[in-house]
Amino acid sequence: MRNPEIADVETIVTFGQRKIVPRVCIVDQKRHIRTFLAEALEELGFITGECAASDQLPALLDQQMPDLFVLGIPHDAALAGHALKILGARRYTGKVLLIGPRESFALSAAQLLGEEAGLTMLPPLATPFSAEGLRSGVAPLLPLKAPPSAPVDVAEALKAGWLELWYQQKIDARTLNPCGAEGLVRMRHPSWGVVPPASFIPDDRDPQLKSLSEFVIQRAVEDWHYFATQNSPIDISINLPISFLEDAASVSALCRQIPDHPAFNGLIVEIKSSEIIDNLDLAIDVAKRMRFHNIAFSIDDVGADWPSFTELTTFPFVEIKVDREFVTGCADDRRKQMVCRNILEIADYYGARTVAKGVETRSDLAMTHGMGFDLAQGYLFGKPTNTRKFARAALARPVAALV
Repeated sequence: MRNPEIADVETIVTFGQRKIVPRVCIVDQKRHIRTFLAEALEELGFITGECAASDQLPALLDQQMPDLFVLGIPHDAALAGHALKILGARRYTGKVLLIGPRESFALSAAQLLGEEAGLTMLPPLATPFSAEGLRSGVAPLLPLKAPPSAPVDVAEALKAGWLELWYQQKIDARTLNPCGAEGLVRMRHPSWGVVPPASFIPDDRDPQLKSLSEFVIQRAVEDWHYFATQNSPIDISINLPISFLEDAASVSALCRQIPDHPAFNGLIVEIKSSEIIDNLDLAIDVAKRMRFHNIAFSIDDVGADWPSFTELTTFPFVEIKVDREFVTGCADDRRKQMVCRNILEIADYYGARTVAKGVETRSDLAMTHGMGFDLAQGYLFGKPTNTRKFARAALARPVAALV
């Protein structure tokens, strides 16, 4: 829980007999710096806490013992100096990282003070720094274990609260204006940090797939309300398996969760093209009915299977997303361009909008624009980020400045 005095202070957390590490406390007077560092360190797998004043450290140390303290060093290092003296008096055994202007006298003095106090001082990190620079600075504390090779139990992850929904922008390919976002489920594992979906997404036979889908729906609706209060409402799309549509009770529950708000433009449900092809009658039937509940369907990852959609007598899908395999590098690959153009023709015939997934370079963006895609999505515009960071950064700055 955050408060104006000490943010995110928690007691030691354990899972079974294992302590969840690493933990970091950020000490800085400026809230925006604490927020920036907290989000950057959370992406590296840390559990973060914040402290605005050094005189709050004794109470914090009585409750927990972070593995790392990060101290911001402005031109006046009095706050950091006081904090280092407290840590030295408490015989703190973790590590300390100082962050401040390059060649700053205050930074050098604080580093020397920490060493004289018997603290384990990491090499100071000079500002401005990159994400890779921060990673290198805290490398001694990063988890050494690789992500799990076997799937993580989803029931365990749901119960422990490890799952999150991250967001990646969709961009208007013509104007470069933001045009919605896709919600992507992620797991923040206590030992492996952020785990890729391939390590925990269950297959169609796993009974936990329904629970995971329900989590995604609930979190997306909550986040829509959060975005609406923080900046402005955005159109959200989520991924669901075709098996979710086979359960009438689950479909009805989804309809009941849709926000009854005048600013809500609707929810887009993305289903993989291979699943739609194998269950075409079901997908068409549910897509038709859900439109009356402000829910639309998108065909995701369309690629070499595009001919399967050429002779449909009805097409209740609002969007076709082209598989990144045929978008990334399309500027220099005529075969990929041919597949994209064929899919664009299908979408134009049925009146559906198109999304190019996996746009990673300016040349690919120029090619997708030239071919006539409506929207673009990919690392060129930013990686998926957690809810707070997406609301603050991705929605607040013009995309044109990024490309």
